[in-house]
Amino acid sequence: MAKKTVLVIFTGGTIGSDCEGKSISLSGASKKALIEKYREYAGDGVDFEILTPINILSENVQPADLKKLYDCVKEADISRCEGVIITHGTDTLCFTVNWFSQVFCSFPKPIVFVSALYPLSDRRSNGLKNFAGAVDFITQAKLGGVYCAFANDGENCKIHLGSRLVYPDEINGFYHSALGAHFAEIADGKVIYNSSPLLPAVNAVKENAATPCESALCDKIMLITMRSLLNFSVYDFDNVKPKAVIIELSHSGTVCTEGEALNFKLFANYCKACGVPVVLAPVMSRAGVYASMNEIPENVSIAYDLTIEMTIVKIMSALGAGLSADAYLNREIAFEKIPFPVV
Repeated sequence: MAKKTVLVIFTGGTIGSDCEGKSISLSGASKKALIEKYREYAGDGVDFEILTPINILSENVQPADLKKLYDCVKEADISRCEGVIITHGTDTLCFTVNWFSQVFCSFPKPIVFVSALYPLSDRRSNGLKNFAGAVDFITQAKLGGVYCAFANDGENCKIHLGSRLVYPDEINGFYHSALGAHFAEIADGKVIYNSSPLLPAVNAVKENAATPCESALCDKIMLITMRSLLNFSVYDFDNVKPKAVIIELSHSGTVCTEGEALNFKLFANYCKACGVPVVLAPVMSRAGVYASMNEIPENVSIAYDLTIEMTIVKIMSALGAGLSADAYLNREIAFEKIPFPVV
């Protein structure tokens, strides 16, 4: 029986780094180390083709780097491959995965991102487990689209829909899907799909034929995260004016709307006078609305049923394509709309 082949695209990150003392830096030997560790763990039943379009720590990613990664996947010959693994740093993994879910929604084979919380040489690293989980998923699942394989401490490797991956937990860096509903997990080398009603059916994912969004990204946006006593009056667009402002709301979908300096409505009116669109997220369309959120100014859009990371991706993509900031918010491309949980 012919071996299966997986294309591995290395981009750097912690999974591509080594540790000297307390300093973590990129290592040229990491690609070989990861493949060797996998062969020691699972044997040589899979062949790997390797590309390295960039080699960076993910916190340093620039628009040009993402363009190189996009072009690398777009131009790769995948005719002999079962799928694609992309190694990536954990710090900005969530953005790249969500973005790829939109631009490669109709990719005919699985693209699976893997990363590591510690370098491979560190016994605490989950890099090998994530990589092995990605290989298992690719060689067993006959699905296209974008995914992330990630094992939190003490758990099986979870497979997340790229469009549902949310920002990691503070401090420990654990990754989850929106509402905790991962798409599948790897148990003893087998893919076990999650039957949660919060998820699309496997056949629906297999048959997804949505049109991808444009690949260009506009980085001239401002993200403001709601916290107590957040003073909106300190934002001044006289020198630099963003193309859009995204307000990451409190968990119940609220923001301060009383007083002067802390009043979001006054800030929204300032944005309107400056010609800057404002988008609020996340907001569940079927959830109750607090009185403080009534009478929102007309220049404000709401990103219903989307994670904040997906909202950022959609707005940057829309502006990059020369469209209005809210152009993609109501267009579902890769199952990114989060259903409100039924109690």
